[in-house]
Amino acid sequence: MGALKKAVKTINKISEATGQVGKWTALSLVVIGAYDAIARHFFNAPSDWAYDMMCMSGGAMYLLGASYDMRFNAHTRVDLFFNMLKPKPKTIVNLIASLLFFFPLVSMMLYEGIKYSIKAIKVNEVMFTSFWYPPAAPYRIVFSIGMLLLLIQGLANLAKDIIFLTRGEQID
Repeated sequence: MGALKKAVKTINKISEATGQVGKWTALSLVVIGAYDAIARHFFNAPSDWAYDMMCMSGGAMYLLGASYDMRFNAHTRVDLFFNMLKPKPKTIVNLIASLLFFFPLVSMMLYEGIKYSIKAIKVNEVMFTSFWYPPAAPYRIVFSIGMLLLLIQGLANLAKDIIFLTRGEQID
């Protein structure tokens, strides 16, 4: 059981680190958006690349922050009844919801993300939302990495829930 606790703590640290990386993409969103607004409005020189970069930066922020949010239980949930439950019933609800909804959905998204990442690399796919046509592979790979990190954090949370239900110990 000691190795499992150590693994959970290691996964938690990885999620915290990727959350820190993800939050820096917010700065890139601000810098790129400010640059484009100033260039467009003051110099009549809009960029071809800013829109795509902002979309990719926002997606990276969301995807790299997903495991961080799960680590700190910050995801949106319907708390209408959940908050009234005691810790063990909350854990049981988390366990059931994870097994029925979270793991199947995130596993499918990871599988599809990897499939699309490989395809993007093989065919040199580009994004066609602007006239810049940036390569799609980097964004698709970040999507897959984000889903993998979210799945791993979900496994860590599952282990924490099982330890809590069977031994009454909480791991943080």
